[in-house]
Amino acid sequence: MERVTQYENSLTVQVMTSKGIAKRKSKLTQREKWYGFLFISPMVIGYVLFLLGPIIAALTMSFTNWSLIKEREFIGFANYKRAFFEDPVFWDTVWNSFYFTIVFVPLNIIVTLGLALLLKEKIRGINFFRTAIFTPVVTSVVVWAVVWKYIFQTDNGLINSILKLFGITGPAWLYDLSLAMPVIIFVTLLKGLGINMVIFLAALNEVPQMYYEAAQIDGASRWKVFRNVTLPLITPSVFLVVIITMIGSLKVFGQIYVLTGGGPGTSTYVFVYYIYSLAFKEYEFGYASAIAYIMFIIILILTMIQWNVRRKWVHHEQ
Repeated sequence: MERVTQYENSLTVQVMTSKGIAKRKSKLTQREKWYGFLFISPMVIGYVLFLLGPIIAALTMSFTNWSLIKEREFIGFANYKRAFFEDPVFWDTVWNSFYFTIVFVPLNIIVTLGLALLLKEKIRGINFFRTAIFTPVVTSVVVWAVVWKYIFQTDNGLINSILKLFGITGPAWLYDLSLAMPVIIFVTLLKGLGINMVIFLAALNEVPQMYYEAAQIDGASRWKVFRNVTLPLITPSVFLVVIITMIGSLKVFGQIYVLTGGGPGTSTYVFVYYIYSLAFKEYEFGYASAIAYIMFIIILILTMIQWNVRRKWVHHEQ
C-alpha cells in the first residue's frame, strides 16, 4: 500500500509539474504572439493609413461630385456614365494607353531578351555594358525625361542638329501628332531596359547546360536551340516580365508630364496623366477617382486573363 501511495504521489507531482510547464509555455507563446504583433504594427498601420485608407476614400469619392471649390454631392454612378458616354477625352485616353502598352510591351521583351542573350556571354568588358544598360533604371524619371526633351528639341536639339549636318530638316518630334507617342515609347524603353534584362539574365543562367549539350549532339541550329530549349525553360520569367511590364506601361506618367504634357492636343493623354489633370488642374476629384477605378479594373482584368492562360504556354505549370 505504501508503495502504491508513493507511486500515486509521484504521479500527481509529475502531472502538476507538467501542467505548470504547459502553463508557462502557453504564457510564453502568448507573449511571443504579442511581440510579433508589436513588431509588425508599424507596417500594418502604414498600410492602413497610406494604402488601404486612400483606396477606400477614392472609391467613396468616385460616387460624388467633389472639388476644392464646392461642397461634396453624392451622384451615384454619374461619373462612370460620364466617362463612358459623355467624355470623348476619356476614349482618347483609353486608346493612347492601349497603344502605348501594345507597342511597348512586346518591344521591351524582345529587346531585353536579346540583350540578355548577348550579355550572357563571358567576354572581356561585359560588366561595363551590363552597368551601362542598367544605369538608366536608377536614374530619376524626371532627369531622364528632361535630358531627352533637350535631345528631341525642334530647333536646337541634338538629333535635329545632326540631321541638319546632312541637309535634312528634322521634324517637331514632341509637337507632331504622329511622332509624340513613338518618342515617349522610345524614351521609356531605354529607361527601363535594365530591370527586365537582369530578370532574363538570371533565367538564362538557370537553364541546365546538359540540354544545350544534348541539342549540340543532335546537330540543332542556334535558332532551334533557342526556340525548343531556351525559350520554353525561361517562360516563367517571360510571364513575370509580361505582367510587370504591362502594369507599368498602363501607369506611365513622368515621361509624358515632362516631355509633352499630354500634347499635342490629347495625343499623349494616358490614364495617370488624365487623372492628374482632372484632379490637380480642374479640381474634379470625384471624376478623377472614377477614372482611377476604371484603370484599376482594366489592369485587374488584363492580369487575370494572362494568369488564366499561362498554363497554355508557361513551362512547368501544372
